[in-house]
Amino acid sequence: MKPDGFAGTLLAWYRQARRKLPWRQTSDPYAILVSEFMLQQTRVSVVEPYFRRFLKRFPDAASLAAATDAELLAHWAGLGYYSRARNLRQAAEAIAASGFPRSSEALRRLPGVGEYTAAAVASIAFGEPVPAVDGNVLRVMARVTNDAGEIAVPATRKRLAAEAAVRLDASHAGDFNQALMELGATICLPRNPQCLLCPVLGHCEARACGTQDSLPVKASRSTAIRQEVSLVVVKRGTDLLLRQRDRDAGRLAGFWELPSPGDLPGNPALRPLGTFRHAITRYQYTVTVSSAVLRTTPAGWAWVSAGALPDLPITTMTRKALALAHSPLC
Repeated sequence: MKPDGFAGTLLAWYRQARRKLPWRQTSDPYAILVSEFMLQQTRVSVVEPYFRRFLKRFPDAASLAAATDAELLAHWAGLGYYSRARNLRQAAEAIAASGFPRSSEALRRLPGVGEYTAAAVASIAFGEPVPAVDGNVLRVMARVTNDAGEIAVPATRKRLAAEAAVRLDASHAGDFNQALMELGATICLPRNPQCLLCPVLGHCEARACGTQDSLPVKASRSTAIRQEVSLVVVKRGTDLLLRQRDRDAGRLAGFWELPSPGDLPGNPALRPLGTFRHAITRYQYTVTVSSAVLRTTPAGWAWVSAGALPDLPITTMTRKALALAHSPLC
């Protein structure tokens, strides 16, 4: 690729303008793998502090492989999509036993590692010349090529991935893949793309045709499902009434949560504390928080001390409720 071509221009911009993110300051493939798991469907600003804390507690595959469920989930709590954490630990177990895979093909055999994650880790950590195509890259390539195909259709995604592969600088594969992602995350935005700041503006067919705001083409989103939830903060001294979800309770299995009014015996008086909103994928929750005093402990519930909370996996909804209640336990 010529220095003034798409790849050369993009790479020159990236090396000057890229954000200083912690996972870009390391060549450790384990740390890069952790970052890619965390970044799945999660904003960079959210991931940064989690990434630092997680690596401090689990600095290598062996330490993560030895983690208990409680330790793992406590350090993941709040990131959501908890199957990622369990898959990451399973991947760490395989790595600790057999070493770190060095190709995208071998990485694909690890639990929870799909085509994108395998390509990202292989290109960034080992320089394998393979395109890593996430949502940001799909959007960039749809605009660069003025492709009006529906973005969720496999044929469209395959076509756009091929376009990224054609432009890939094989000698700087990791930087090229990160540059495309960075462009999509900071300039080629889903809405109101910052075209006048784009380093590859001269290569963008959508901009030339004036179609950049309508690309990529997406199917209409499903209507949000709205639900109302009530939670109760019950304290006894410095202890808080919580329950651990069953191990077979789905994606939040093993997490600790607050009771709802129906969980409390004797129909105690509730003192309203406030409400907040909480979203999980298509579900939009309106959560009402109250406080109550209990004389007895309901079956299946436990009094958890303030000192124990930082080491327990607590649901995000529970954390938000405690924050609203100004509880010293949160």
